[in-house]
Amino acid sequence: MSAKTAGIPRYRPFAGPALLRQGFRPFFLGAGGWALAAMVLWVAILQGGFSLPTAFDPVAWHVHEMLFGFVVAAIAGFLLTAIPNWTGRMPLQGVPLAILVGVWLSGRLAVGASTWIGAGIAAVLDLAFLTLLLGVVLREILAGRNWRNLPMPVVLGGLLVANALTHADAVGLAATGQLGQRLGIGIVILLISLVGGRIIPSFTLNWLKKRGESNLPASFGALDRGSLGLAAAALAIWGIAPESRIGGAALIAAGLTSLIRLARWRGHLTLAEPLVWSLHLGFAWVGVGLLLVGLSAFLRDVPPAVGLHALTAGAMGGMTLAMMTRATLGHTGRLLSADRWTAAIYLLIAAAATLRVAAPFSADVYLPLLWTSGLAWSTAFGLFVVHYGRMLLFR
Repeated sequence: MSAKTAGIPRYRPFAGPALLRQGFRPFFLGAGGWALAAMVLWVAILQGGFSLPTAFDPVAWHVHEMLFGFVVAAIAGFLLTAIPNWTGRMPLQGVPLAILVGVWLSGRLAVGASTWIGAGIAAVLDLAFLTLLLGVVLREILAGRNWRNLPMPVVLGGLLVANALTHADAVGLAATGQLGQRLGIGIVILLISLVGGRIIPSFTLNWLKKRGESNLPASFGALDRGSLGLAAAALAIWGIAPESRIGGAALIAAGLTSLIRLARWRGHLTLAEPLVWSLHLGFAWVGVGLLLVGLSAFLRDVPPAVGLHALTAGAMGGMTLAMMTRATLGHTGRLLSADRWTAAIYLLIAAAATLRVAAPFSADVYLPLLWTSGLAWSTAFGLFVVHYGRMLLFR
């Protein structure tokens, strides 16, 4: 396929439900719905009046479902929508898409009920989704000869390995659960750092140019490449040796360079458009999270969970919502501008992350901050499901 045709997406005539017309529709709706449901279940577990029949311990289940349930579903939606643009090939639609969504859903049910069906069976059902998604993405990239996006199958392969490590722990084969969690978190943060470093300055540039602004974002260059390499090395050390001071120092340096990258993208000039500043705010949590995880190797007063929640609730939650809202508006033919409900979604997810990060520093109000954070998170994703669900469900 030539370079001229590789970027032109094509669509088959499709008379079925709109939900199955494009990959982002069911997976964004599923990601938002599961982020809400899994948080409600987690809060109920924390209160002590509810438990799941899962082979994972409660904290491991919470981390697993936010990472390999919610975040992976959002990644699937992005990839299945972007690949036709990259390759010019037909998108996954209809029955094949429904099957893939069904496999993802079966994984959520299987993990939650793994003591009933067996941890081994649950592992097979859950790992099947990333295996199938990897196969679909690799097939499309190879068939479309889209070599520049081959890192995406590598990302999915890494997430598959990370997920397998968490299941190996739940099955009782090896104590690799936390290693799998750190590997998965590191891969997603690197993906945000790479993709965010491309799209955030690009979207900001386009918006600022329309307003006649001359103070434009810096282009991708040596600083960006160095920051990405440093983050990759730091996260690799952290994944293997989370208490290493060498890794901690590298994480602090990676966090600082991430924040320097962000400052060069002129986010302070975009306050009039939440659809743009939300991306900058979500990316800011990458630098803050790396800094806090790094500092936890040196300071006892900075628990590791503080940095982890900055990376997960902040960076993953914030960037996922910023991208899902923008992509939904754009791919359904709507104006790329945030209404007040969308702005509220962004503010709520930022509040959820801030409260969750602050909670361990405030022993006297730890639980109230925890519950309020969970409420803000649930409300943010609940608003997404309600407000954007109609766009995803209908043409």
